[in-house]
This record gives sequence, structure tokens and C-alpha cells, in this order.
Amino acid sequence: MASKNEARKALLAEKVTDFSIDTDSKRFVDKLWDMGGFSAKKVSEGAKILRDMISDESSTNILSFPADIMATGLRGIIVEAARRKWFDLMISTCGTLDHDIARAFGNYYHGAFEMDDTMLHKLDIHRLGNVLVPVESYGIMIEEKMAKFLNELNAEGISDITTHEFNWKLGKFVNKENSLLYWTYRNNIPLIIPGITDGSVGYQLWQFYQEHKKFRINLLGDEQLMSDTIWDAKKAGALCIGGGISKHHAIWWAQFRGGFDYTVYITTAQEYDGSLSGARTREAISWGKIKEKARHVNIDGDATLILPIIASSLSDIR
Repeated sequence: MASKNEARKALLAEKVTDFSIDTDSKRFVDKLWDMGGFSAKKVSEGAKILRDMISDESSTNILSFPADIMATGLRGIIVEAARRKWFDLMISTCGTLDHDIARAFGNYYHGAFEMDDTMLHKLDIHRLGNVLVPVESYGIMIEEKMAKFLNELNAEGISDITTHEFNWKLGKFVNKENSLLYWTYRNNIPLIIPGITDGSVGYQLWQFYQEHKKFRINLLGDEQLMSDTIWDAKKAGALCIGGGISKHHAIWWAQFRGGFDYTVYITTAQEYDGSLSGARTREAISWGKIKEKARHVNIDGDATLILPIIASSLSDIR
């Protein structure tokens, strides 16, 4: 019978690697439009909207996305978007910080949805969909990195900080070119985490607070930045991947300037249950979150399939 170490080695054989957008697929995406069929045409339309949105120098652009995609190679596209400054502001959840730190200093591996989770638990391996996360690449490692980082913040005398400022300092600390945090810091792109306590990094903040009661995360400072960003925007656009708090935060603020001019949704959620995650772009028009005459499209499907196609077609935009 195989030992625990042998079993782990057999399972953790193939690393998850980040996707590169350096392969130009613009002609391929254009042909999807020519097909005129169903989701293929929507993917092409989304690519055209994003191309014009990113190329429009008068447009302030926002990216909202969930954390789970950062556990996959899709992280490479998000990182590249930050490196190329495609977006002026990003919104996500605490898990994005968790996975970005974890993968900056450790590795995730290929797995399967159907794996035996009891076995994985005994082997000290977490499962996120079909991605395997060894315990040594996650909890303890994040705890150690965050303890060092937070002690450095404390030494600087910082006790009140917004999430986007916190993330800039964290990106400087991570200092890895494969890191989203690093590139948002390097290019001065605010990465706002409205629900920052909901994750491993957030838990470390709570732990730090136990001995540093004056320490505060200034969420209202993030809202001030959102307000200033929206009110100063001549035009505005958004790519909303998935739903939840990240998507709602983007479109909520857009209503105060009369809505987005460009909007692309990529989602697997359905609208029949009334969820924000499943709400289509047309519903946002009724709230004034997307303009009546805006260019917009809702693409149904898995972002790990759709976004690499779209992003590759935009690879010429630097």
C-alpha cells in the first residue's frame, strides 16, 4: 500500500500554469461573428465591445471578478490585463488575495471534480473544483506571509488603511511578476475588496486585530475612491466576470453617472431566481446602471473557456 507521501506525489504531478494571451486569435473571433450562431456570436460581440472600450482613451474601465478563477490559469489573463493597464480599477473578493499569494509562493495542481474528497482530506489536499491545493501552498503559508507583512505595516505606524491601499502595499511585499497584487501596485491600479474579511487574508487581519485594536480597514475610503472615479469619468465601461459582490459593486456605482457606456457580462448564473449574479445586462438598464444606448452583451458560459478566446483576440492592444 502506498504511503501518504507517495500518494500525494502521484496526485500532485501536474502544476496549474497561467494562460498567456500572446497567441493572436482575432481572426478566429471575427469568424465566430460571421457564423451568426448563438453563443459564438456573443463571444465575438463581447470581444468587439472590449476592444473598443479598452481603446477608448476617454473611457474609465472597471473589471469585476470572483476569486475562484485566480486558482486557475485564468489568473494569467487577469495579471496581463493589469500589466497592460486595460482597466483603471478592479473589484474582487478576498479569495483573490489568498490565491494570488498562494500561487506566487507555491503551486496548485490538476485534479478532477469527481475525486474522493475524504481521501484528499486525509492526504492534506484541498480541492477547488478540479484544481488541487496542497495545504502547504495555502493556509499556513498565507498565515506566515501575512504575519510578516502586517508586522511591517505596524512598524510603519499604519493603523487606518483602505483595501486598495492595503493591496498596493501587499503587492510591493509579494514582489513577484506573476502576481496580480504586484502589477496593480506597480501600475497604481486600485484593487478594491469590499468583503475583505471573507477569506484567509481576511482571517489574518482579524487575528492581527486581536493584539492591535487600533488597526482599521477603511472601507468607506474605498467607496470615496469609487465615487471620485465614477464622477470624474467622461465615459465608463465594465467587464463583469461572474457575479456577487464584485459585480454589484461595479454596476451599483455606475448608476450615479447614468450607467456604463460599454458592458460585457460573462456568467454561468441564470436569471430565473432573481439573483444579481444571473441578472442580464438588460435588467441593469432598468436601474440606470447601464445606459439605454450602451453597447452591451451577456455571454453565458464558463469564463475559463470564454475569456482566453476573447483576451487572445485583444493581444495586440498594449
